[in-house]
Amino acid sequence: MKGYVNSIESLATFDGEGIRYAIFLQGCNMRCHFCHNPETWCGSHVYDQYTPKELLNKILRYKNYFGKSGGVTFSGGEPLLQARFLAELSKMLKQHDINIVLDTCGSVFNDDVKKVIKLCDLVILDLKYPTEKEYHSYTRGSLKRTLEFLDYLETKKKDTWIRTVIVPGISDSTKYLEKYLNLIKPYSCITKYELLGFHTMGFAKYQNLGITNPLESTPALNPDKLIKLQNYVNSKLKNE
Repeated sequence: MKGYVNSIESLATFDGEGIRYAIFLQGCNMRCHFCHNPETWCGSHVYDQYTPKELLNKILRYKNYFGKSGGVTFSGGEPLLQARFLAELSKMLKQHDINIVLDTCGSVFNDDVKKVIKLCDLVILDLKYPTEKEYHSYTRGSLKRTLEFLDYLETKKKDTWIRTVIVPGISDSTKYLEKYLNLIKPYSCITKYELLGFHTMGFAKYQNLGITNPLESTPALNPDKLIKLQNYVNSKLKNE
């Protein structure tokens, strides 16, 4: 069995706590209009292949950098499209007492996914849009499926962070954020809600791949506005 890996960031600090070995797996079943990694969509893109043991051996070279809070993050693309591979790799990582974070949109769910969830320490769940109509229109995916995934995390009491990309002109208002807050209110497994600002750093990838960029005329979100919106979300969650 081999896993298909688009890229690796060996000393990442963004997707989870501490220093992380972030693995971006190839393949995605979504087509999010704000995606900054469109190269993971295409089967024709050049990618690396590893057995679980081969990838474990690469990871172990960095274990000393992880400290108490760092570890490995599975991201993508949609990493759970390769859940069987991740389940096998996760078993090996746990034998070495390595922390695991899963970064997913919750669009894939099967027995292999359950095995990965059981072995990971934290799930970062992307909540892309707050209504079924918008979710499908902007990502071709299903909000219902993501919420069913979140329901499962709740039953397993799995530590969960929610993430949302804030797109100027669509979701950059407190009124709009209320829709997300209402969705996540019932879930006690959620320990953090993090907003990410839309940026334009992936625009060149669309040009190089010959893919139409639906947001090519949209500017990056102003960092000050992102801080204000994050503060609003934090204050609302603190008062609940």
